[in-house]
Amino acid sequence: MMLRDPRRLLRVSVAPAAALAVAVLSSLSRCSLLEPEDCVISALSPYFGTKTRYEDVNPGLLLDPEAPRRDPELLEETCTPVQLVALIRHGTRYPTAKQIRKLRQLHGLLQARGPGDDKTCAAGSHDLRAALAAWPLGYAEWMDGQLVEKGWQDMRQLALRLASLFPALFSFENYCRLQLITSSKHRCVDSGAAFLQGLWQHYHPGLPPPDIADMECGTPRINDKLMRFFDHCEKLLTEVERNATALYHVEAFKTGPEMQNIVKKVAATLQVPVSNLSADLIQVAFFTCSFDLAIKGVKSPWCDVFDIDDAKVLEYLNDLKQYWKRGYGYTINSRSSCTLFQDIFQHLDKAVEQKQSHRNLKEKRGVGGGDSPTSPTVLVRSAGSSLAGKFAFSGWKNCFLSGTTTDEEILGHLTKAGKR
Repeated sequence: MMLRDPRRLLRVSVAPAAALAVAVLSSLSRCSLLEPEDCVISALSPYFGTKTRYEDVNPGLLLDPEAPRRDPELLEETCTPVQLVALIRHGTRYPTAKQIRKLRQLHGLLQARGPGDDKTCAAGSHDLRAALAAWPLGYAEWMDGQLVEKGWQDMRQLALRLASLFPALFSFENYCRLQLITSSKHRCVDSGAAFLQGLWQHYHPGLPPPDIADMECGTPRINDKLMRFFDHCEKLLTEVERNATALYHVEAFKTGPEMQNIVKKVAATLQVPVSNLSADLIQVAFFTCSFDLAIKGVKSPWCDVFDIDDAKVLEYLNDLKQYWKRGYGYTINSRSSCTLFQDIFQHLDKAVEQKQSHRNLKEKRGVGGGDSPTSPTVLVRSAGSSLAGKFAFSGWKNCFLSGTTTDEEILGHLTKAGKR
């Protein structure tokens, strides 16, 4: 789930997520290396979920990917930014090894058919199948979800936009008060490094950034217990992740008429037996269109296999999985995020208290993770989609102390961080 508009970060009169000054930001600017008129698009793009290119929902990035989209009311006199906490998904990545194996399986089905095997095909189906067979696979298992060069650029540009949007918070004097925490996933570690490179460009325009280890304030800190809390919650692992029946509704939909109609349609297009395909393979084919758009900037023949009606069904399948695995389906999904949620609130509360008592925010939080009497000005958490999904699906009431019971009390707690 993406919070698509970081401009609402500190406004306190809107939804609670905005009042928190906590942003689930997805830096997915894909086409900015191209001229706007050259940017390849697909009608399927609105249905790719978190794999949608950010330009497809925020075309302003095509004009200037480093310029913030400023809300004229964001920094009005009644609101002063005190602290920024951002939960940021990693940048553009390769498919995972599991997805690449499934794609290779599809590619193998196409390659297994000889040129004379499709004489009974309709002309259009024959042309598309031939185009798919000739289309290079393009992905190897070693890539396994690694950050692509476009992903590095995503994060550098995001850092530049945030630094321009909040110049006081991102002043050079505050640079070493930045606290950047990441999970151990390589794409998240690399996203954090790229973010720091973007800040280096902001502070030293025109100079190439040094190695991350040589920067003044060090490398991002890895904390899986905080950033991959879902791997450390035994109840979640037992009730959902390792529970063979937890996704029963998802499996039922895969074998239902809507998905099976798409399986039959794709089988006819590829001229392979229906029994050789599955809903999982169809999903990988669908997302291959998004990966090729995002990583290579090209519209592959896989985009032509599906129409809008197919895309809506496949989007629903993905949403259904997220609902049961990471969303409202099970209470533990949201409760498991309380560790991270409370960590963020503790820092917001400290920032507000210090602002109200007119204390300077000069000390950095202890590297060992212990509490500090003061808070960093900017906290950035680089996360994967699993974390962002579980966290952003809310359930935030479950994370408050028992003494805070009513919606009004909770909303008051949420909004106080945005007041001067």
